[in-house]
Amino acid sequence: MEKTDKSGIIKKIAIVILLFAIIAGVRSSGLMAYLEQEKLRALIEGYGVIAPIVYIAFYSITPSLFLPGLPITIVGGALFGPIWGVVYAITGATIGAIIAFLIGRYLGRSWVEKKLTSPRWKNLDIEVEKNGWKVVAFTRLIPIFPFNLLNYAFGLTKIKLWHYVIASFIFMLPGCIAYVVFSSSFLDLIKGKITKEFFIGLVFVVAVSLIPVFYKKFKKKDE
Repeated sequence: MEKTDKSGIIKKIAIVILLFAIIAGVRSSGLMAYLEQEKLRALIEGYGVIAPIVYIAFYSITPSLFLPGLPITIVGGALFGPIWGVVYAITGATIGAIIAFLIGRYLGRSWVEKKLTSPRWKNLDIEVEKNGWKVVAFTRLIPIFPFNLLNYAFGLTKIKLWHYVIASFIFMLPGCIAYVVFSSSFLDLIKGKITKEFFIGLVFVVAVSLIPVFYKKFKKKDE
């Protein structure tokens, strides 16, 4: 559990560092003319309702394909801005979580069961039976299990679909808001502008990343 917490935080920090490296590379490569925020937004608006639909559709299949959702969340912030980026990203993430859940429950049950052989996955089933949606909420905030496989695993438990959907939506939202608001300022950062969205997003990202750390310290005090 401790290793999973640390690896989750390290991955998030690595992605943020990579994004800053990309920003530095773009600024030094002369690609600025092709990444004007106004031009990109105009291009997206030119596709009308198709662009958000394509984005949401792509996001919704990533959990089933075991693709990381965080980079897609970040792209949503850069393309659609802090408000619509959150709307589209959380919609895609929630639909993706539902699809994987339904596959685990109805279509690929035997395949999922073969993947979930560790005792901690069996403990998840027991915890869900005791605490229901609270387990979904907890695991969305604290990265104890691999996120994409977790969606399948919940399909094997006795939790009701709507309890799972509502808890997933609400407790995935803080992380989604944090990374979308943060990434919505990237095109401005490339141009050398530091906006309020950057600072707000940075605070949110740090806060979300520290949740597992505070939880671990709180748990140790109780013990």
